[in-house]
Amino acid sequence: MTINGYLQLILYVLVLLLLSWPLGLFMAKIYGETLPGSVRWLSPVERGLYRLCGIRQHDDMSWTRYAFAVLSFNLMGLLAVYLLQRVQVWLPFNPQAMANVTPDGSFNTAVSFATNTNWQDYGGETTLSYLTQMLGLTVQNFVSAATGMAVMAALMRGFTRRERDGIGNFWVDMVRSTLYVLLPLSLVLALLLVSQGVIQTFSPYQSAQLVEPVAYEEPVIAPDGQPRKDEKGQPVTEKKTTKEQVIALGPAASQVAIKQLGTNGGGFFNVNSAHPLENPTPLSNLLELLAILLIPSAFCITFGRFVGDVRQGKAILVAMTIVFVALLMFCVSAEQSGNPLFARLGLETQASDQAAGGNMEGKETRFGIVNSALWATATTAASNGSVNAMHDSFTPLGGLVPMWMIQLGEVIFGGVGSGLYGMIVFALVGVFVSGLMIGRTPEYLGKKVEAFEMKMAAVVILTPCLAVLIGTAVAVVSEAGRAGIANPGIHGFSEILYAFSSAGNNNGSAFGGLSVNTPFYNILLGVAMLLARYWVIVPVLAIAGSLAAKKSIPPSAGTLPTHTPLFVVLLIGTVIVVGALTFLPALALGPIVEHVQMINGH
Repeated sequence: MTINGYLQLILYVLVLLLLSWPLGLFMAKIYGETLPGSVRWLSPVERGLYRLCGIRQHDDMSWTRYAFAVLSFNLMGLLAVYLLQRVQVWLPFNPQAMANVTPDGSFNTAVSFATNTNWQDYGGETTLSYLTQMLGLTVQNFVSAATGMAVMAALMRGFTRRERDGIGNFWVDMVRSTLYVLLPLSLVLALLLVSQGVIQTFSPYQSAQLVEPVAYEEPVIAPDGQPRKDEKGQPVTEKKTTKEQVIALGPAASQVAIKQLGTNGGGFFNVNSAHPLENPTPLSNLLELLAILLIPSAFCITFGRFVGDVRQGKAILVAMTIVFVALLMFCVSAEQSGNPLFARLGLETQASDQAAGGNMEGKETRFGIVNSALWATATTAASNGSVNAMHDSFTPLGGLVPMWMIQLGEVIFGGVGSGLYGMIVFALVGVFVSGLMIGRTPEYLGKKVEAFEMKMAAVVILTPCLAVLIGTAVAVVSEAGRAGIANPGIHGFSEILYAFSSAGNNNGSAFGGLSVNTPFYNILLGVAMLLARYWVIVPVLAIAGSLAAKKSIPPSAGTLPTHTPLFVVLLIGTVIVVGALTFLPALALGPIVEHVQMINGH
């Protein structure tokens, strides 16, 4: 890799960490008793929302009431997005007369955006109206992100409160997350993106005349909506010629801003942030990349300040950064190395190009290998899922990095709020194991970690793993699951494994090459997304309630310091060991054996 490439990566990490500090301190005040002076002028708006919705601002909820509020609110959002898709043809702001979405497709998309997964089985510019994108998807981008932030706020109160039943008010936490953090940041980012050429318009699609006609082959679609195949199982195509290109437009910038800041990831266009009208320049690419990890990294500082010891948040941030940088360099190296098969096949020109430029397949030339690998690593470190390159075209080991990043539980930064509360669960497991090793009741931040917390932690860690592995197994042994594979063999298995890893950890990105817009995948992936979101949130809130009810224990000589390099190593080890033990066999059947085949000339 060139010096320029190293400098780009170093610049990104440094700018990210520098921006995280002030934002983290700001958010700590947002979830406290007194608002920062810079946003106090918005207090009348906040109080007006409470009066409008009948919310009692100072009503302290138990963890069960808090969980019920989370689930009921998210259910209402899910139903609203489902209904919008089912009737969009009769609603305004639909200049292209987009048809109503099928029931299974509507279910999958509604679940996806309500759970902050933003898995897409559709092409936005060919499936959804402007109204559905704005009122349905963009709104859910805000409130699903705010849900994760609110749950993290409740967990922080669990550590700071003593012998209390309440962990805060969900409605207040959600309003403050949206009004004081997500909305202002989204407004600024959207304006910056518009300045770079990201579109924001209600105009109908435009047509441009081509310089010369273009001949192409188009798949023949069967009555069931799927590509028709011949007796050999190959797609049936028909030749067509066109003299014009239709340029899709729409209110993209507003959705792109919150999709990145809220670690949502759902693209306005089908090719997501590889689209020139969604991510047109290197500067827009950098801004969107920073937005992906900004709030998750800042939350570490928020956590430290909120519990009264910034070192605690720094330790978690250091652990996340170490794993992120290590896997980032591994991914960049794998993509920069290219494919040795060119040399083995005697293709000297291609081999020379590979040695000089690495694997450029599936990547935008305006971004190159370094920024494509950086995006792939960042978007899967967070539960974001947006892409600026085709992960399916990465080398086997290059593609392994984003897949394993997801499988680690999306705790290396992770989603807004959700990544940190997932990492804290791993921290509880780590101190519990270390406490057992020395024969002492484990403690974390002055609270005893006992059997109930460990049971809930087990549910948090194992539920996404089960959703991924069981879902993959069902798809591999089912005829309906195998029917969607375009690349039979090992790579096809990797595509299925990646799809369920993404859905089962609320990421939303895809390898590509797997036809998932079928009733089988829409329903199965939807179930995986529901499990991975709410069977994690509820146990986390139960942990928060349990901790808030406990007494605070002063540190003693036997207390494990949780802000030291030793704890950072323990935390990293816990995350990696759990991820390796759970997914190494599956990875060995996919990208690892595919890499072995590649270097052996197959």
